Amino acid sequence: MLIVCDTLVALRGWTREGATIFAKNSDRDPNEAQVLEFHPRSKRSEERVECTYISVEQVDETYAVLISRPYWMWGAEMGVNEHGVAIGNEAVWTREPYAEKGLTGMDLLRLALERSRTASEALKWITSLLEQYGQGGNCSATRKMLYHNSFIVADPREAWVLETAGRYWVAERVKDVRSISNALTIEDRWDLASSGVVEHARERGYCKDRFSFRDCYSDRFYTRLAKGWERQAHTQKALEEAKGSIDFRFVASLLRSHAREPYHPPEGSNADVCMHAGGFTRPSQTAASMIAILYERVPVVFATGTSTPCISAFKPVFPEAGLPDLGPRPGRVWDGGRSYWWRHELLSRKLSCSYSRYASTIRKEIIELEERFYAKAMEAREAYVRGETSPEELRELTREAFDEAARLEEKWLTAVKPSRCLNPLYTLFWRRVNRAAGVPA
Repeated sequence: MLIVCDTLVALRGWTREGATIFAKNSDRDPNEAQVLEFHPRSKRSEERVECTYISVEQVDETYAVLISRPYWMWGAEMGVNEHGVAIGNEAVWTREPYAEKGLTGMDLLRLALERSRTASEALKWITSLLEQYGQGGNCSATRKMLYHNSFIVADPREAWVLETAGRYWVAERVKDVRSISNALTIEDRWDLASSGVVEHARERGYCKDRFSFRDCYSDRFYTRLAKGWERQAHTQKALEEAKGSIDFRFVASLLRSHAREPYHPPEGSNADVCMHAGGFTRPSQTAASMIAILYERVPVVFATGTSTPCISAFKPVFPEAGLPDLGPRPGRVWDGGRSYWWRHELLSRKLSCSYSRYASTIRKEIIELEERFYAKAMEAREAYVRGETSPEELRELTREAFDEAARLEEKWLTAVKPSRCLNPLYTLFWRRVNRAAGVPA
């Protein structure tokens, strides 16, 4: 049983915008609704902060953060703070033992975002907290799932890949473009590392001769099952080939990609970047997605706030302005479509067997909506930099984008006619998933 994700970054010298671009697909169990939320900068008086399973010392002030997190945990899958620091994490499976209690990778991510002005500072926070408290705890709301973590940590000027195994870690400074998935990738060259990382591997018998963090510490069975190396190779190659022309549209297309096109969800695999759940070996799907354009001033984030980015719109959000009221926070069960996440989910699941009939037309309309709001967001950002617009106006643009995307989905929810799947195991899987959440048939 696996959780999979993909995270990527392109430094500013290699993008069309001339700004660093960070992006992530967060893959979770299908009923693990994800909350898109904003926390403003805040002076703190409490001595400790309660994370998902343990508490750690609090700092005097936390920075404003826009995060996307599974509804039940304190930590976040991805996020951007007011200083343009962006972080995404990946589950990785290693030969080190898994702890039943500790900081989850998501906790480490949020703690670093709340405390850091730069990517280097965030890297120091994650590694110091990792060494002090260790990582651990169940990372699924519906089943037992223990894993270690890798991260991309970026800001407008630099980015790092951090890979961990228990309390051991190595970090590589990104030179141009980089992606990570559910697999260790750093071999024998890195820029920073924890003390004893090589000696420990040899003492435990993980390797004897040439040391490679990837080869020595990886649990090859689960890594291969998750197809992490395959997805990372695919996204890395795509980024390499697009150097100099990488932009929002390219990255959105990459996050929406499937290993085989034309795509049919019952035939999907763990090699898909845009993941659709489909059974015991493919139990996760993309629960939320985010693209951040990390300008030196006023970064712009494009978030789905919903699952399945191939049929979801990326809407502009400004960390300078926060979020409008998007309705109730989603939880573990169907809420009658009151929350933004669950309203989209009804359309996504209605399309599970009729995807090939409708998806391309839906995506065409979604991209047209994105193009309009991308242009509006860039104009609004420039006006804000010049002092000609307000945070309230930026937030109103975000509300308008979310509302228009919701109206588009409502139109298709009425138009879509469900089809029968010819794959009985796939049908049984989704019947069980929908029954568990109370999603109407």
